[in-house]
Amino acid sequence: QVQLVESGGGLVQAGGSLRLSCAVSGLTSSTYNMGWFRQAPGKEREFVAAIAWNGVNTYYADSVKGRFTISRDNVKTPVYLQMNSLKEEDTAVYYCAVRKSILVVSTVSRYDYWGQGTQVTVSS
Repeated sequence: QVQLVESGGGLVQAGGSLRLSCAVSGLTSSTYNMGWFRQAPGKEREFVAAIAWNGVNTYYADSVKGRFTISRDNVKTPVYLQMNSLKEEDTAVYYCAVRKSILVVSTVSRYDYWGQGTQVTVSS
């Protein structure tokens, strides 16, 4: 059974930082991609960042480029999302997800497993 568990969310002031982590268990393959998504109240879930199975190639939404960093040491360690210079508009529930493919995509429906989400609230 595949499980993804996010942690690290919380309340932070604008301009501050948070680091989210996502621990994955139950996957038998090492060639999978990881993504972070977020969903604000009344909005659709949107792509934030992704990291390829090799842990090298990374991809970001334009809205977070230069402020957020996704990383992973290897397939056995958590995936992290370092979020700096946070803005009020970053407030959302953040989800990590697994895509069982070597191709990285930003489409929500193309991911196979999801975590339960962690709340990030940025205050002014």
